[in-house]
Amino acid sequence: MKLQTQVPIPDEQSKIDYASKLVLMGSCFSENIGEKLAYYKFQQLQNPFGILFHPFAIENLIEKAVQKYVYSEEDLIFHNEQWHCLDAHSKLSSSNKNELLQYLNDALKQTISWLKEASHVVFTFGTSWMYQHKSTGKYVANCHKIPQRDFNKKLISAEQIQGSIQNTLQLLQQIDPKLKVIITISPVRHLKDGFVENQQSKAALITAVHQSISSVKQSTYFPSYELMMDELRDYRFYKRDMLHPNALAIDYIWQHFVDTWVDASALPVMKKIETLQKNLKHKAFHPNSEAHQKFLAKLEKQKAELKAQYAHIQFP
Repeated sequence: MKLQTQVPIPDEQSKIDYASKLVLMGSCFSENIGEKLAYYKFQQLQNPFGILFHPFAIENLIEKAVQKYVYSEEDLIFHNEQWHCLDAHSKLSSSNKNELLQYLNDALKQTISWLKEASHVVFTFGTSWMYQHKSTGKYVANCHKIPQRDFNKKLISAEQIQGSIQNTLQLLQQIDPKLKVIITISPVRHLKDGFVENQQSKAALITAVHQSISSVKQSTYFPSYELMMDELRDYRFYKRDMLHPNALAIDYIWQHFVDTWVDASALPVMKKIETLQKNLKHKAFHPNSEAHQKFLAKLEKQKAELKAQYAHIQFP
């Protein structure tokens, strides 16, 4: 007896293993997946400009990285004693203008460097609602708590979003035609925009994504949103805000991602790493005992064996 409808997910080719290099960009859900990849010691770059909620922000980042753009003071805004960039998340903001510019330009170089070597890129789009800066006409990645009067809020059409996504995919194909692009929609609801408005937003994203990937062979869709909305349609899978997936929901969607995208050869390594990660958190009652010293020596041996097999794997 099945007590839920299940989202069918086709098996994918060009799977991820420990030789793969991944770049993840997008909403906070991309960070949930990125944290899992980091935990299992996959090679990955995650949100170099911080969380980016919509496709235009991601397109802007990749376009600037490809063009070798150099940020200057003209690209910054000073507000509430901090320097901000409208292309980046607030966590990058700084009281030191030069430090922010250095970070932004280093992040652009890091982004293009990773994209040139990447095997997979994962985008997570969160919303179709965007804020247009009145004085520049640009769609911003983050408003940085700058007064609302400085922006126009717009619901972008599926056609406009499709154009942005297709431009991003074309830029990636110019970098490497074999680069595999995985696109997913964030299951986080943006109810500050309104219940109906959130549904409009997600619908436009889903339509635009499917129209875009239908014409690009190396791009595909992973149904994070559908898994959350259908298989996990119960508030026990949400955090206390009733908007964000909780740890159990993230684990559930992650397992589907592993089943779909991770190569079978990587699974035994993931199991070893998971065991090692858990053992590293172990707190001994008698740290100076001979038994605990043997336990620590065993952990060091396991770490050395993994590093000998995969040079990029590092443990504290």
